Amino acid sequence: MALKQIGVLTSGGDCPGLNACVRAVVRSAGAAGVGVLGIRYGYRGIVDNDILPLDDRSVSGIIQLGGTKLRTSRFLELRQPEVVQSTAAALDRLGVDGLIVIGGDGSQRAAVALSEHSRTPIVFVPKTIDNDVGGTDYAIGFDSAVNTAVEAIDKIRDTALSHERVFAVEVMGRGRGILASAVALASGAEVVCIPEVPLEVEAIASALLRCSKKGKCSSIIVVAEGCPGGANKLAEDLRQKVPFDVRVSVLGYMQRGGPPTAFDRILASELGAQAFDVLSGGISCPVMVGRIRGEPVTHDLREALHIEPHSFKELRDLCHRLSGVWAGT
Repeated sequence: MALKQIGVLTSGGDCPGLNACVRAVVRSAGAAGVGVLGIRYGYRGIVDNDILPLDDRSVSGIIQLGGTKLRTSRFLELRQPEVVQSTAAALDRLGVDGLIVIGGDGSQRAAVALSEHSRTPIVFVPKTIDNDVGGTDYAIGFDSAVNTAVEAIDKIRDTALSHERVFAVEVMGRGRGILASAVALASGAEVVCIPEVPLEVEAIASALLRCSKKGKCSSIIVVAEGCPGGANKLAEDLRQKVPFDVRVSVLGYMQRGGPPTAFDRILASELGAQAFDVLSGGISCPVMVGRIRGEPVTHDLREALHIEPHSFKELRDLCHRLSGVWAGT
């Protein structure tokens, strides 16, 4: 069946690149003569019928903007079976020939649940600064978050050097340390702490003391927020073991804002166009699009839930090799 009209939404936490992806979906559809309904506030907009018609003009000038033109929300009620069923029914009433969902791991699970009760084909596009979705090397937003954190650490290093201090800089990453590892490598941090490896304060303290003996008078420790106690607890423990002035900087939500990098603009554009092409080609199950080693891939979305996210072990090992300390070990 030829597509006449599709829906697109952004769900979960925001990140740079969402607008670029929406733009690619709308312009790909427009070139094929297919209409697009933008669904505001994620899955909640399906239930509330909060719809914004989109065309080429309405997505002009947004590729460089952070956040999302469609707004977003975490519709946690979708964890309830009865809400899934009512949302699926509302989706079918929209009268779209397919739905493109741009979201993270929680939105991915919700898309699978909806597909079990809806007759509307669903294509999922991965976005998350934690890069914790399996089936793709990179999700939209990851590269921008890394660059934002590196830029901040470059500035923090200036004051760390001027005052001869140690800074524990906390970045996002509740369950995975890929963001912290990439940030640490790119910023030349002396230590990185990630959730996958037990934190060893004694080892970190020893590393800082070794650096001091070599004449280094300031250091940067990158800490993923998923490490027990985060940067604040680590700094508190280190102050009992080293003679240095240890300060803390929590970067927080600034990593999710700001304009997307060129890499994320390109990735988001590629995935948005790919999502439309897959949908227009006809699908018999919910599908996820992605990129592996630069090549476009598609997965059955139900199976993608069980694909282990890329470990980036080589990057983490290189971080350890160049800094001498990795994750406190």
